[in-house]
Amino acid sequence: MAGRGIPRWLLDRMGHDVQIEPYMGSGAYGPVYAAPVTVRALVDGRRRLVRSAEGSEVVSETTLRVRLGVTCPPLSRVTLPDGTQAQAITTTTHDGGKLPVPSHLEIALT
Repeated sequence: MAGRGIPRWLLDRMGHDVQIEPYMGSGAYGPVYAAPVTVRALVDGRRRLVRSAEGSEVVSETTLRVRLGVTCPPLSRVTLPDGTQAQAITTTTHDGGKLPVPSHLEIALT
C-alpha cells in the first residue's frame, strides 16, 4: 500500500466521526463484535447496488471512505453520525500506488 491516503485536511473539513465495531464471528447468543473504534470518514448517502461477499445483489444505502488500515470486515456494525446503525456489506481497497490519488478503503453499508 504505497499510495497517499485521504488528505487530513479533507477529513477534518468534510469528514464525519463514525463508530465501527468489527465483526468477529457468531457466538451462542448471536453476532460477536470487537470493541468499537471511532474513525473519521467521508460519508456518501447515495443508494447503489453492490454484491455481497456471497455474491448476491444488495442495495447499499451509504458508502464510507476511510483511511487504509481501518478494520471493517463484512457484517461489521457501523454507527453513523446521525446515530443510525448499519451493517457492512462489502469493503474495497483503493490503492493508488505511486499515482497522485488518495488511497482509501471503501465500505458499502446497508
